[in-house]
Amino acid sequence: MNKTKLFCSMLCMGMLSIGSAQIEQDSVKVEQLDEVVVSDSRFALKRENSGKVITKITSKTLEKLQGQSVAEIIGRTVGVEINGVRSNAGQNLSYFVRGGRNRQVSIMIDGIQVTDPSQIANDYDLRFLNADQIDSIEILKGASSTLYGTGAATAVINIKLKEVSKKKVNINLRSTLGTNRSSEDKSYALEDFRNSISVNGTVDKLSYLASFGLQSTDGLSAIENTTESDKFKSNNGNLKLSYNFNNEFSVKTYTSFDNYDADFDDSFGMMDADNVTKSNQYRIGLSPEYKYNNGNVVLNAAYNNVEREIESDFPSKFNAQSIVLDAFNRYSFDDKFYTVIGLNYQDNQMQSFTIPFGETDFSQAINPNNAQFTITDPYANVVYISDFGLNINAGIRLNNHSEYGSHLVYSLNPSFKEKLDFGYIKGMVSYSTAFITPSLYQLFEPSFGNADLEPEENDTFEIGAELHLKDKATLSLVYFNRNEDNFIDFVDIGGFVFQYKNIEESFNANGLEFVTNVSAVNNLNLNTNVTYTVVNEDLGLRIPELKINARVDYQLCDKTTLGLSYQFNDDRNDIFFDNTTFENVTVNLEPFIITDFYVSHKVCKDKMTLFANVTNIFNEEYQELFGFETRGRGFNFGFNLKL
Repeated sequence: MNKTKLFCSMLCMGMLSIGSAQIEQDSVKVEQLDEVVVSDSRFALKRENSGKVITKITSKTLEKLQGQSVAEIIGRTVGVEINGVRSNAGQNLSYFVRGGRNRQVSIMIDGIQVTDPSQIANDYDLRFLNADQIDSIEILKGASSTLYGTGAATAVINIKLKEVSKKKVNINLRSTLGTNRSSEDKSYALEDFRNSISVNGTVDKLSYLASFGLQSTDGLSAIENTTESDKFKSNNGNLKLSYNFNNEFSVKTYTSFDNYDADFDDSFGMMDADNVTKSNQYRIGLSPEYKYNNGNVVLNAAYNNVEREIESDFPSKFNAQSIVLDAFNRYSFDDKFYTVIGLNYQDNQMQSFTIPFGETDFSQAINPNNAQFTITDPYANVVYISDFGLNINAGIRLNNHSEYGSHLVYSLNPSFKEKLDFGYIKGMVSYSTAFITPSLYQLFEPSFGNADLEPEENDTFEIGAELHLKDKATLSLVYFNRNEDNFIDFVDIGGFVFQYKNIEESFNANGLEFVTNVSAVNNLNLNTNVTYTVVNEDLGLRIPELKINARVDYQLCDKTTLGLSYQFNDDRNDIFFDNTTFENVTVNLEPFIITDFYVSHKVCKDKMTLFANVTNIFNEEYQELFGFETRGRGFNFGFNLKL
C-alpha cells in the first residue's frame, strides 16, 4: 500500500472512532480530564493548559506492561523508535526521535539529568534501568534545552522512580520467566529470568525505599545464522530516603548501582566471537527542598561514576565521573502566572586505556587531566494562563562551556484552548532551539578528538491540535519541522586521517505524529499512534518513514485484563562494512509487523497478580540491524506480589 494512503487511512479511522472513546495516551496511558503534566514547565499544570502533547505512562499503565523492558515500553510511544530492543538482550540501543540520535535525547531520573560521559554520544544507557522500579514516565518531544540543557534537542524522557508507601512496611516481589529464541529456533526453553524486590514505608517523618533487581538472559546469538548464544546479565539496586523536618523543609537522598555483562560478536566479520562488554555505574544524590508562600526552592545534586571495559581483539577501558547541580526557584504569582529561575552546573571528566598494536599491556589513551569540561547555565521560564484560553510558555538559557564559550537558546510556545460542554479543543504552536555539547571523547581522544568543536544546534517548529471529549476520547495531531546545524561528524580530513569536525551542511527532519484513543464499548480501549518521518538521506539510517502502534485492552472482569498490541515498522536503510571491497554498503531492511498478547489476573485478595505475554505471535522473521539476530515468537509469565 502507498505509505501516504496508509497514513491517511489511519487518520480517518481515528477520526471516525472518537464518538465513543475513553482516554489513554499513546497506547499506554489512561487519561482523565484533570491529568497534570510537568515536563514542559516544571509546574504541575493541567494537560489542557499545556502547549505540548506529552506522552505520560503511569504506574497503572506499567502494570499492564509487566514483563517488558523500559526501552520496549518507551519505544511503543508516538514519535519514538528505539532500535535494538527486539534483538539480543545485550544489543546496544539507538534512540531515534524525530530523525535524531542518542545524543539528542535527554534522560532524567527523578528530575536529574543522567548521562554516561564515557560514551561517544554522551548518552545514558536504558539497559541499566529496571522497569519494576519505575512509577511513571513522561516523554516531552521537541527542542527543550531552555529547561533541560544539553542534549534536549528531540526529546526529554522524564523517569520518576517509585514513591514510598504510607504504611510502615510494604514489600513488593516480582518474578518473570521467559523464552529467548530466534524465529528459526525450534526450542522454547526458559532462558530469560527477571526478578526484583522492593521494601518501602514511612515511619513518622522518615520515608524509605530499597529495591533490587536482576536479569539473566541466554539462548540468542547477537549475530544471525550463528550457533553460539550471547549471554546478558544485569543487576541493580536503589536506596531512597526522605525526611520531612516540617511542612516547609524536606530532604531526599538516594544512592543506586547498575551493572551488566553482555556478550557480543564480531560485527565486522559477522561471526561468533568471545567478546564481552562490562559496564558498572553508581550514583548518589541529594535533593533538599524549601517551601514558602507561593513557591519553593529546590536543589538537585548528583554524582555519577561509570566504568566500562570491552574484552575483544581491541580491548579498552573507560572511566568517567560527572557532577550535576541544578538549583531553581519555582514561584506562582497566582493561578495564572508561573516562573522558574535556575542555575545548572555540570562537571564531566573521563579517562580511557587501550592496548596499542603489538603490545600486551594497557596504556592510557585519554588523560583525565585534559579530558574535562564544565558547564554553567543560568535559565528562566515563564508560564501564563489567561481567562480567555490563551496560554504562553516561554524560556531562555545561556549555556557557558569551558571549552567553546557561550551559547544562547530560547523557546516560545503559545497555545489556545476553547472549553466545550463536552471537553475542550486546543491549538498549539511552538518554536524552540537546542544545543548538544560535544562529548569528552569527541573533544579529547588523542587520535580523533578535536578541541575546537562547537556545539551542535537544533531548532524545532511545531504546530498541532488536540481534541478532548470528556469521558469519551482524546485525539491529537502534530506537525514538526526540525533543523540541525553544526553537525559533528567523523570525517576524513585527508590521507585517510579521520577526525571529528563540525560540518557546514544543514539537515532537516519533518513529519506528523497522530494519536487517537478510543473505547467502542464498556471495558474495551482501542489506542493507536502513527508517526510519519521524513529525513535527509544522510540521517535516515534505521529510521522508519512510517511507524504504527495499536493496542486493545479489555477488562474481562474486575480481576482479569487482556491486551493485544500491534506494531508496523516501515522499511529502513542500514550500512555495513564490506570486508572484500573495504567500503560501506547501503542495504534496505524490509518492513515488519509484530503482534503481542498480554493477560493478567489478580488473586489472593488482589495482593498477587499473575501475568503472561506472547510476543511476536506470528513468529515474524525480520532485521533491526543488518546481520544481527532478532527475537522470534516468545513466551513469558510471572507474578507480582504485594505484602
